Amino acid sequence: MFSKEIYAARRAKLKQTIGSGLLLFLGNNESGMNYADNTYHFRQDSTFLYFFGLPYADLNAVIDIDNDKEIIFGDELTIDAIVWMGIQPTLKEKGESVGITDIRPSVAITDYLKNAVQQKQTIHYLPTYRAEHPLKLLTWLDIYPGAEKPSVPFILGVVNQRNYKSAEEIVEIDKACVVTADMHLTAMRMVRPGIRESEVAAAVAEVAYSSNYQLSFPIIATINGQTLHNHYHGNLIKSGDMLLLDAGAETEMGYAGDMSSTIPADSQFTTRQKEIYDIAVASHEAAVAAICPGILFEDVYNLSARVIMEGLKDLGFVKGDPAEAVQAGAHALFFPCGLGHMMGLDVHDMENLGEVYVGYDGRPKSTQFGRKSLRLGRKLEPGFVLTIEPGIYFIPELIDLWRSQQKFTEFINYEKVATYKDFSGIRNEEDYLITETGARLLGKKIPLHTNEVEALR
Repeated sequence: MFSKEIYAARRAKLKQTIGSGLLLFLGNNESGMNYADNTYHFRQDSTFLYFFGLPYADLNAVIDIDNDKEIIFGDELTIDAIVWMGIQPTLKEKGESVGITDIRPSVAITDYLKNAVQQKQTIHYLPTYRAEHPLKLLTWLDIYPGAEKPSVPFILGVVNQRNYKSAEEIVEIDKACVVTADMHLTAMRMVRPGIRESEVAAAVAEVAYSSNYQLSFPIIATINGQTLHNHYHGNLIKSGDMLLLDAGAETEMGYAGDMSSTIPADSQFTTRQKEIYDIAVASHEAAVAAICPGILFEDVYNLSARVIMEGLKDLGFVKGDPAEAVQAGAHALFFPCGLGHMMGLDVHDMENLGEVYVGYDGRPKSTQFGRKSLRLGRKLEPGFVLTIEPGIYFIPELIDLWRSQQKFTEFINYEKVATYKDFSGIRNEEDYLITETGARLLGKKIPLHTNEVEALR
């Protein structure tokens, strides 16, 4: 945890931003995997962590701006809980560690909120994403699931603090990115024909766990890289395959790293693989060179997509003007995802609060296929932490659909594309901090160019 002064300053700034009302923070509870006592790994709500710092289950909190109160609601551990789970600090000790002295039993929150309603206070709460959150709102405020109305001022207040990473946060993210890089280096050294994806995934996870870190998201380790989020690990890696690894570590304080790499099963890329891989790297490096304060990230996306289309045109997959193809949306056959996203306490930072607020500063997102998956489109500012991850994918089902619809035939050579339906996909990803003058790589560099990857093989 950071110092209690940091958490107190964060809450003070939020109170000043919102101005009035009551801010309700829904902490997370334990969640049973297949019965109550067999729980998933517990992870506290990230906004609760940001303002209250306490990584413990079954806590909730309010900041009552009108009455100048900051309260944590929770219960002391019973002896049965201590026997099973071990001791924790007392609630008083937990509160004092983050600068809060008003600690009340869990049941007291119901009366506190009902009194606030009677006093006609505005109660602000954030969008829900866990099953217990709507049930809490139903119990405390008689708000039925599906009828929630999250507070836009509260959302904006949180986003406009959490988007700008402080110096101490950057230290944590850097730590996550160093371990994340080590996860990918481990995979690069071990991938070979004859082992299973699961063996790679296990070795990658071990790197995180040996640092006493968690995974920041479920590992993607697949020879079927054309499926963007493929969590199946049962395939045997064969000669001629490529393994796409997307994996990251999360520090003990909850800060994430997120990197991707594409690794040939053999000691070298085939000519076919290298040609496509080099285009993806050119797109990646063009995007990295472009990011700086003041640039619209959607323009960086357009640049990265244009570089992909130019490279694919040189190989005969694409025809016509690459820039026009990107504007029309033809690039999404090969690049159907976004270029990057914000990262911090969440690997997709604050995605539960809404991409329009986090990644677009309130601006509507595009509805165009491919472009609508761009999670970040706003002007970049110092303090933003984001990923750069262009990719090239040959998705058989998408190729067949677009070809049957005769879609973008002025830009796409389907005869050539159809011969690559067995190619899979390529993605490389790095994490960057936007600085006052440009951008800085977080963590440490992992091999990107084909010769660098092959050197580890």
